[in-house]
Amino acid sequence: MSALDLLSGDAQTFLAKVWASRVHLHRTDPQRLVGLLSFDDVDHLLTATAIRTPAIRLARDGSVLPESSYTRSATLAGRPLTGLVDGRKVLKLFGDGATVVLQGLHRYWPPLGELVADLEVELGHPCQANAYLTPPGAQGFSVHADSHDVFVFQTHGHKLWEVHTDDGVDEVLLEPGLSMYLPTGVRHAARTQEVASLHVTLGINQLTWRGLVQRTLRPLLDEVDGDHLPAGYLDDPADLVVGLRRRLDELAEQVRRLDADAAVDREIERFLTTRNPRLRGGLRDVLTVAELTDDSLLRRRAGRPCVLVDRDPKVRMLLGDRYLDGPAWIRLAVEAIRGAAGDFRPADLAELLDPRSRLVLCRRLVREGLLELVERPKA
Repeated sequence: MSALDLLSGDAQTFLAKVWASRVHLHRTDPQRLVGLLSFDDVDHLLTATAIRTPAIRLARDGSVLPESSYTRSATLAGRPLTGLVDGRKVLKLFGDGATVVLQGLHRYWPPLGELVADLEVELGHPCQANAYLTPPGAQGFSVHADSHDVFVFQTHGHKLWEVHTDDGVDEVLLEPGLSMYLPTGVRHAARTQEVASLHVTLGINQLTWRGLVQRTLRPLLDEVDGDHLPAGYLDDPADLVVGLRRRLDELAEQVRRLDADAAVDREIERFLTTRNPRLRGGLRDVLTVAELTDDSLLRRRAGRPCVLVDRDPKVRMLLGDRYLDGPAWIRLAVEAIRGAAGDFRPADLAELLDPRSRLVLCRRLVREGLLELVERPKA
């Protein structure tokens, strides 16, 4: 099941009918969502780790609390550490009605990191994960709208959402197993009921046509000369009109000659090379990859992209944060690997590569982070 299927049901129907248009609810296996971030997981992060700001903030009744009210300082190897969460202070504030917000969880909590990485590859938009832990009968934030689309799902307790639409105000009671999609600009607020609530929001920071056009035109604009405007143009703007018209005509001609295919290739490269690499388990892979055999079980690493680019006489693979070049005759094998729906073995490539070549390819793709060993020998 893909990340989008887990959150929204049938992905194609969702993208075709819901994206940026309507609130959408989807029910799935509660344990799949709870397993991404449980109440006990948050307890561990707050009380047994060295989590620091800005990975956490607290809010109560619509106001964000000052960091000094829940943080402390310490030293590490003689160097100062600031913004460390003080577990006792957080527990007291939580008991007094404060909502705990865990920010950027995709950067340090692996289950959500892998989900976000998968979602980014599926959507082609940057995504992020935050979590909100609210005590019973409390509300952290008043009615507001987000500047990006969000998926919301509950992993503990219940939370009553007030969702403002063109048709009025709807109330949605979120519980574990129920996820909700809110398009950009939909005003909403939420309040816990008789038990504490924990929910996760996945923000989708949409890339826009305006941004793509701006990035495509920026090199041309940078080539426009930096000469000063002519003196006296306030009284006689004719010279300014002539100069501007000439530069606009030149720019228009350059725009007509732009290669849209090349511009899109650059945009894909820009997006993929700025994603966080997902390499969990990489230490054991590095130490044991030499033992990989034809019968070793492999899988595509979660959230790891693989875009193929023809470069005669080679094939080039864009693996997120890096390129990998290989001979053109491995292309069919690479396509089989990138399209594998589940676990596979190098032996499955027997019709495409000889034994030595397929082991060399699979070992290299493990080292580069596209593949991972499902059954790792002891390091």
